[in-house]
Amino acid sequence: MRLYDSSLAKILCAASILLLTGCSGPFSTLDPAGPSAHMVKLLWWGMFWFSLVVSVVLFVWWWHAMHRDGGDVEQDKAQKALNKWVWYGGIGLPTFAITLLLIFGIPYGHRMLPHADPNAVRIEVTAHQWFWRVTYPDTGIELIDDIVIPVDTPIDFHLSSEDVIHSFWVPRLGGKLDAIPGRTTVLRLQADEIDTYRGQCAEYCGSAHAFMQFELRAVSQDDFEQWLSDNAVPASTTEVSDD
Repeated sequence: MRLYDSSLAKILCAASILLLTGCSGPFSTLDPAGPSAHMVKLLWWGMFWFSLVVSVVLFVWWWHAMHRDGGDVEQDKAQKALNKWVWYGGIGLPTFAITLLLIFGIPYGHRMLPHADPNAVRIEVTAHQWFWRVTYPDTGIELIDDIVIPVDTPIDFHLSSEDVIHSFWVPRLGGKLDAIPGRTTVLRLQADEIDTYRGQCAEYCGSAHAFMQFELRAVSQDDFEQWLSDNAVPASTTEVSDD
């Protein structure tokens, strides 16, 4: 019995360490640094605790069923008990879980949408195999696998693709959104902290998919304005001469 308890303790300890490794880091959705990411984190923890409670309850019922003495049960009673399991466990529980998820998920998802905002900054991102082309409209600035944004400001990323479907994802700032050939999708993100964030293509797009990463630097509003001023390309002018 002591050997069994020791093995169980080792397994639980190892599982706890593995769980903790996913709670931080540049690609962790549980270490949010923006409003969208905070809502994703709340939804994740809500689903985690709900599923944990359901799993524990089901395990207790299973344990009880495996160790009780059922005795002789009439066919009619056995069928009624089976029907209850189907209605409550097979229909009632999933319906309740989905309804609860929608009650919280729909309002959160609505807040993540790119609603009209005069303060929003537009950045155009075009996905390629295997890099990201980043363009700042009306500035002439074009970057590869690098993005600079102002902190505490909503950013609308206009996403498109030149070849296959890619997925634009900055885990610490919010959810992911596909970049689709022939279409433009818009993702609203915002950084609450001055920092450098890592991004990744979250849709398998070919042999070099794992290397399709980028950096997003959130800087102060003053530093962002200065960066735009230093890197903007003046619009070309054409002189018309009279013959």
